[in-house]
Amino acid sequence: MSEVRRYGSGSQWDERFGSSGAVELPTGLVLVSGCTSTVNGGIDAGGPYDQAMAAFQVAFDALQKTGLGREDVVRTRMYITHARDVDDVGRAHKQLFDDVRPATSMIVVSGFVDPSLVVEVEVEAYRGAS
Repeated sequence: MSEVRRYGSGSQWDERFGSSGAVELPTGLVLVSGCTSTVNGGIDAGGPYDQAMAAFQVAFDALQKTGLGREDVVRTRMYITHARDVDDVGRAHKQLFDDVRPATSMIVVSGFVDPSLVVEVEVEAYRGAS
């Protein structure tokens, strides 16, 4: 691979803000944009655990477009709106990544574009040497 590859997410944000759902670098690193529990234009509401699981599924769907999966994830970031949600979101992360053990961060933020969202996630994956 000799150039950057960009993959659309299919969301309104791609065209509205000029972004991609995932970007693959020539080094094999794949960066996935922030993902929420928004699916098909609607928010899959629920508690922090449910939103985290749905958001990670959106991220895995983006990774799948590049030919990578959960096992290729090397870094995650979880943004939450309330510190009280650390355990619920952490439980979702552990369920999905306990055997993968990516580098990770969980950051409390003031809010998201829709106030019903309480979790947003980012993932980075690595293709490895060919």
